[in-house]
Amino acid sequence: MHFFSDNATPVCPPVMAAIAAADREDHGYDRDAWSARLDGAFSDLFDTPAKAIWVASGTAANSIALACLCPPYGGIVAHEEAHVAVDECGAPAFFTHGASLMTLPGEGAKLSPDAVQERLGTIRPDVHQMPARAITITNATEYGLVYTPDEVARLSTVAKTHGMGLHMDGARFANAVAHLDCDPGDITWRAGVDVLSFGCVKNGGMVGEALVFFGPQANVRAAEAERWRKRSGHLVSKGRYLAAQILTLLEDDLWLANARAANEAAQVLAANASGRLMYSVQANELFLELTAAEAASLRAQGFEFHDWGEGAARIVTNWSQDAASVEVLAQALRALG
Repeated sequence: MHFFSDNATPVCPPVMAAIAAADREDHGYDRDAWSARLDGAFSDLFDTPAKAIWVASGTAANSIALACLCPPYGGIVAHEEAHVAVDECGAPAFFTHGASLMTLPGEGAKLSPDAVQERLGTIRPDVHQMPARAITITNATEYGLVYTPDEVARLSTVAKTHGMGLHMDGARFANAVAHLDCDPGDITWRAGVDVLSFGCVKNGGMVGEALVFFGPQANVRAAEAERWRKRSGHLVSKGRYLAAQILTLLEDDLWLANARAANEAAQVLAANASGRLMYSVQANELFLELTAAEAASLRAQGFEFHDWGEGAARIVTNWSQDAASVEVLAQALRALG
């Protein structure tokens, strides 16, 4: 059984059906009927006017979003283990034409308002130092922890006090919302988020993510994002196939149902991890203490997962699993003692 990553999962059947249904002649790029519905669909989902565009990948979504918030001479505050800092090959600097990441530590890959405030306090307001222009957070984080609405709002207060934008990397946004059982607006625009990278591929999509802009500058920033998308080679000619996937995930809250299935599977495994958990399991990732021999034993039984440094492993559940389907791994974990 594969527990490497939710990127490796099959495509959700309704999404595959939507791709097939979109396989007819329409306008190119983002002028098709499906792409034209994105603004309305996301405005309904978040209960506020929103501007949304599709992009080809999560890295592109994050980097284009940050390019809309930060100039080449600016800084972007991020966690030191954020995806934008360690897994995007310098893409934010590439897309912004030079902006630098100002990385900070924090438990479970979370930024704290106090740490951000302290870092900002070290920057002189003169031309010799780089001004911080944006904060980016990941929800759920790279260690599977979830920012609450209050935590997001406190970071937003810091950002707005310093004239900065706030971006949320929502590769696992659905898992965060499913865990909190809240309105998606509560941890985004109501809490002060300016732009969200709305994850789809990890949650049953084939290819394509959404960038969702909120607030009074949404139209201007979305128009700028469209330029960045074209210039960076991400304006695919048959964008309807990306838009159709995103719309299908939104319909009847399929995006939430998929995330809930992944989260519930993770909880079953967590309950059988016998004190091995390195972090609280709030989304669909488990970080476990495992010896090399224990890891080898699990792999010998057909379970595949990533090592996470010496004596640790990462296990990721996904939309296609449920409590019953992961019970065999739960039993294997329990048998380790």
